[in-house]
Amino acid sequence: MDGICSFPILSCIFFGIFLTRKGHLFYREKMRQMCEANKQSLIVNYNGLAAEQSVIAYFLPEAPKEMLSIFDEAAKEVVLSLFPNYDRIATQIHVRISDLPLLEEIRSLRQLHLNQLIRTSGVVTSHTGVLPQLNLVKFDCTKCGNTIGPLVQTQSKEVKPTSCPECQSYGPFEVNMEQTVYQNYQRITVQESPGKVAAGRLPRQKDAILLGDLVDICKPGDEVELTGIYTNSFDGSLNTVNGFPVFSTVIEANYIVVKEDKEAVDNLTDEDIKEILALSKDENIGERVMNSIAPSIYGHSNIKRAIGLSLFSGVPKNPGKKHKVRGDINVLLCGDPGTAKSQFLKYVTKVAHRPVFTTGQGASAVGLTAYVQKHPVTREWTLEAGALVLADNGICLIDEFDKMNDADRTSIHEAMEQQTISISKAGIVAQLQARCAIIAAANPIGGRYDPSLTFSENVDLTEPILSRFDVLCVVRDTVDPVIDEQMARFVTGSHVRHHPANMMNPDSEALPEIGDTIKQDLLKKYIMYARTKVKPKLHYVDQDKIAALYSELRRESMATGSIPITVRHIESMIRLAEAHAKVHLREYVREDDINIAIRIMLESFIDTQKFSVMKNMKQTFSKYLSFKKDNNELLLFYSEAACQKISLCTHGLGLVLIFKMLKFPWKSLKIRLDRSTFTTCSLFMKVNYSYQIDLCMTRKIKQFF
Repeated sequence: MDGICSFPILSCIFFGIFLTRKGHLFYREKMRQMCEANKQSLIVNYNGLAAEQSVIAYFLPEAPKEMLSIFDEAAKEVVLSLFPNYDRIATQIHVRISDLPLLEEIRSLRQLHLNQLIRTSGVVTSHTGVLPQLNLVKFDCTKCGNTIGPLVQTQSKEVKPTSCPECQSYGPFEVNMEQTVYQNYQRITVQESPGKVAAGRLPRQKDAILLGDLVDICKPGDEVELTGIYTNSFDGSLNTVNGFPVFSTVIEANYIVVKEDKEAVDNLTDEDIKEILALSKDENIGERVMNSIAPSIYGHSNIKRAIGLSLFSGVPKNPGKKHKVRGDINVLLCGDPGTAKSQFLKYVTKVAHRPVFTTGQGASAVGLTAYVQKHPVTREWTLEAGALVLADNGICLIDEFDKMNDADRTSIHEAMEQQTISISKAGIVAQLQARCAIIAAANPIGGRYDPSLTFSENVDLTEPILSRFDVLCVVRDTVDPVIDEQMARFVTGSHVRHHPANMMNPDSEALPEIGDTIKQDLLKKYIMYARTKVKPKLHYVDQDKIAALYSELRRESMATGSIPITVRHIESMIRLAEAHAKVHLREYVREDDINIAIRIMLESFIDTQKFSVMKNMKQTFSKYLSFKKDNNELLLFYSEAACQKISLCTHGLGLVLIFKMLKFPWKSLKIRLDRSTFTTCSLFMKVNYSYQIDLCMTRKIKQFF
């Protein structure tokens, strides 16, 4: 510590800031690592700064320009004391401030934030190219040839010499291109995240200036967290429109970090992770998660299962960095009006990470992918991100998918399979990432789904776009007195329960039971944890079963003339199996995951068939369709019809009716009976039934108290 006093006063301040509680120089090792990587940015945690030097931490947000210039100068002196020749690699050292306590929204920036250090977040929508900006300027006098400078160029106004100190002339002066020092300059536009914008509000945006080594640290579509100085600049166009004096505002970036899903998981507390792991050990976690998807919508278990697996997604693969295989699961909902298709999409916007909602009628090809426009300041062509790019590492929801033009719909072919968007416009050749799942909703031709036609004949969509969807969900509004009565009770009970003036809990008759559910906040954390932390591996997979099923599906597809079965459907089965393993937080894909994926794929394929061939196809694939399917209600109904009353006797405190099981039509129903599962289910216990087995017969006993 004695050597510190020999440094200039700025170095002493700089070293004093980074004294930890243990008394050693904490950031000296970070400086050494920075120099080993040939970098010029030293990241300083604001919380650690405030813990040791509270006075300096107080003045830093209030006077950021002066304080950061002192930090940069002191950091350079310290680095040169450690590595005397480092100025040959980096002429400047910048101190970057991270973890500023207060996170401001873009729409909440006001006059009181001017010339202060702020921290905000958003999505990068556009950025300019990297341009050279004047940093230290030298001028040549055209009359005597004397070199004037260097002069420090600021962001606010242009610096020019007033007179020549040699000949006392007032110009003209020319910039000395050889001796002038330049720095990298880039301008980006940061827009509010789509999921954080209130309903009915337009997203606000703000320009930010990146200098030095901050350029090209982010690209359109990235969700970033930005720390910088909120300053103003004179804009003549604003004065023309709004009157003098009006200034435009801009953020001079000091530190920028691209937010990923891993950071969202890192924000989970230990209690959250403990609760998530405890929840994953539940045997019925798969059913609980699926019951928690859109709990305010009655029925549609196949849609809830498909959306749930799409939220968890599969595992992306990129063998050898040459051939990328997507892991996101695309889902298409198609059916009759009034079957809650749009409500499912709106629900996903509340649960998914980085959701982007759009409609087919209001979306164009460039609005979904990317477009090029001239920047109003630099007058150069810049790239603007569309909905699919903004939903990178998230989910893009497209309602009224059938209302899109064919030209607009074909523009997303590349994004749905390769998950990239290639742009070649106005001299800009680029490839943007669109790693997102697509959940779309479409209406049939004529409004209602005709079961006598195939899926391709019902929907005005081409085969290339249909083959890119992993799951096709057909929703039919059929007339069923029992289900219609239950749905009416559910809807009326839901209105009673959620009325603002009625805060009491509804009784059991007002809302039918939909199974054990999970709280929505916990479900969102569970999905985020599973998507980021769990990567199931494919080991000991029954390849013969998948090969036999694929061959049989291809044969049935050619015979029925429905949607074509391609190799993409094999990949879809693998993705669904991986997503089902993620639901249970498993490290390996088991056989039951494959069976569930096969069942979902078959249900999706059979629902798209004509009604005339659907029944025969269900019998053909019945061994796959019956896996983990709840047939208890059907079994109970046929059990009542197949029983015969044989005696009435007293037992304990009540009367006991003894029934004898007669001939049961198992073969005609094509159902595999698991007696232990059926006789212990909640539905069987709810009606107070029990089975007794003796040497002669199976008796069914119902007790009346």
